[in-house]
Amino acid sequence: MIARTWSARTTAARQRSYIDHFTRNLLPELRAIDGFVDARLLRQERDGDIAIFVITTWKSRDAIRAFAGNDIDRAVVEPEAAAALTSFDTTVQHWDVLDTVLTGSPVTLRIKSD
Repeated sequence: MIARTWSARTTAARQRSYIDHFTRNLLPELRAIDGFVDARLLRQERDGDIAIFVITTWKSRDAIRAFAGNDIDRAVVEPEAAAALTSFDTTVQHWDVLDTVLTGSPVTLRIKSD
């Protein structure tokens, strides 16, 4: 599996616009792609504004290409998202997922990736 990470910044006043875009537009698009696993949207108050960090997980680079096109290192930022942000990365990073730990009651499940 592969984790794709991206970061951006916004203001407290505009963060709701980005969150709405993420849940209303981006998530349905991602869920429709074969090989998409999951997504996490993280926020942190930082220096008077809001840092946004997105982690998506994919089964393969081919699955990522179905979303991002041939240049998978290029960030996909729709105009509606860009309008809600004060700055954003134009590239993304890809990480090989070596191990995932899911905790539940009463067992802990460890998933090893190839």
